[in-house]
This record gives sequence, C-alpha cells and structure tokens, in this order.
Amino acid sequence: MDFRIIKKEAILLNPLENMARKNVACEIRVNPLTGRTSRVCHFMTMTWPRPDLAKLAAGTEAMCPFCPDKVMLVTPCFPEELVPEKRLVAGDVVLFPNLAPYDAISAVATLGGRHFLPIGEIEPELIAQAYGLALNFFRRLDQAGHPESVYHLINWNYMPASGSSLIHPHLQVFATSTAPNLMREELAASRKYRDDHGVVFWDELVKAEQEDGRRFIGRIGRTVWLSSFAPLGVAGDVLVVVEGVRRTLDLTDQDLRDLALGLTRTMRAYEPLGLNSFNVNFFTGDRGDDHFRFHLVFSPRTYFNLALGTPDVGALRNLYNEAICMTYPERTAEIVRAAF
Repeated sequence: MDFRIIKKEAILLNPLENMARKNVACEIRVNPLTGRTSRVCHFMTMTWPRPDLAKLAAGTEAMCPFCPDKVMLVTPCFPEELVPEKRLVAGDVVLFPNLAPYDAISAVATLGGRHFLPIGEIEPELIAQAYGLALNFFRRLDQAGHPESVYHLINWNYMPASGSSLIHPHLQVFATSTAPNLMREELAASRKYRDDHGVVFWDELVKAEQEDGRRFIGRIGRTVWLSSFAPLGVAGDVLVVVEGVRRTLDLTDQDLRDLALGLTRTMRAYEPLGLNSFNVNFFTGDRGDDHFRFHLVFSPRTYFNLALGTPDVGALRNLYNEAICMTYPERTAEIVRAAF
C-alpha cells in the first residue's frame, strides 16, 4: 500500500512581517488506488464561520414541497408497474420520483417531517429508516429485473453549502447502469489491483490504516471509519468501508444502523467547528464485483467567504477535478476519533 506524499515549499516575502522571507509548506497526496492527486495546502485552524441556518430557514417551510402538509399532494408518483403504491412510506419518511431526474430511475426520500433539522439534532434512527426505505426500493427494482438495477446509489446534500436547493433534509436515491466518473475509476482500478496483487485493495487499505493508526478512526460492526488519505473536501473526508460487502444490496439492516450511528458521530465532531453542511455518497460494485467493497464518503462543505457566499469548490476542483484540503487528514482523524 503506497501512501505517496510529494512535499513542496513556496517561498515568499511576507508583508505582515516587514517582507521577511517565509517558507510555506504544502504537499500533494496521491490516492493509492486511482492515482488521483489532492493538494493539502492553505493550512488553517479547523474553525469556520458559522452561518445562521435558522435565519436562513425561517419562512421557507411555507413553500416547501417536502413538509408533511404538502408532500403527499404535490410530489410526483411512480407509475403503477414500478411502485403500485405510487410512493413508498416508512414512518414520516417518504420516497417518490425526482421531478428533475438524474437517470431513468431517480428518486427523492425526505428525511422525516421536520423542515429544519440542525446537524446536531439528526438522530441515527432517522438516517437508518431513510436508508432502509431506499433499500426496499432498490430491492424491488432488482427483483423485477429492471435494466437500471446495477449500481444503487444514495447521495445526501445537506444544507445550501453542499449544493442543496431546499432546507428540508432529503436524500437523492437512484439506480443506474452507468457508474458515475469517480466510482467507475475506482471499480476499474480495484479490478486491476486485485489482478496485479491477488488481494482486494479495500481489505488491504483497512489493514494498513488500522496498523498505521494515524488516519484510523474506529469500527462499528462491519463498518470501518477512516480519514481519507487524499481527501476531496477542504476540511477532510471520512471514508467508511463495510467489510465483506460488495454492493449496496448486500447491506443488512444492522449495517444501515451502524452507518447511521457513525454518521451522526461524525456530524457531532464537525459541528462545533462551524461546519454545518456536508455531502455523503455511496460507492458500490455490481453483483459479481468481488474485487470491490461498498464504501461511503462523508465530506463537510462550507463557504470560503460567508459574506460573499463564495463556494468551497473553485476552478481547480471544478475543471481539473484537483482537490484542495486545508487540513492534514491525520488531524481530521483526531477530531472525528474523539466522537467515536
């Protein structure tokens, strides 16, 4: 397992110290599976300006289509041959077609009935219930032999900094025969790694990170929690590998509860730092992909400049797909590990 770091140093004359010569460290980390690079630089303390989300959310429930008084009236329905009930419901979680679909099978699942749910008040039971309803949907597709029932994905954009257009918490749920870019790269690289080395990359990664310890966060059941060596997000990412599981449909109800518990612990670690927004993505193999392990990534989101609404994704990430992280992943692990 090659954890490659390219250390670099910028030299400048610092105007804050009478133009004294200053050396500024930065480094480029190479993802040990795909070779994708991530720039760890612009170091700052792990505290961020905290947006007033309650103020932002005030009054938005009046026009929210996901609130309990409207969700069964204004949201779309599935055709009866796909979902005879037209929508799926579990408690106050409702799953229905996405009005602006990402793929042929594209749905939304509301995360409960509360319109504004602060990050510190999200409970694992709610996440597990929503994930369980999504898996129910996926299994129906699979049992029906639907041609898009190949990769079963759940994405979560929480609060506006993450790209969410609504305050009401919800999941993007879709099945597709076309793997997204980064997942497709991981699937191909995982197969090559197994062919070249005779072992599964993800199993070796878990073993290496646990032995090293610096980026290992903890275990809950079969879920192994790590700080990503080459993160995508500016505040570091948390990578969760589910041991022995190739694809979303192989997750058990206990796995879902364990994932939900770990996610809420991770949220509670980041929330005091002023990070109140995040993305979560599933990465899954297909039925025969024994070279792959199901994993998810939790990535905090923020604004570079809160007053201007400057997003944390600029030209490097958007057009080069070159990540910038402002903290060492080992520091990320220390922060999140404390919540485990």
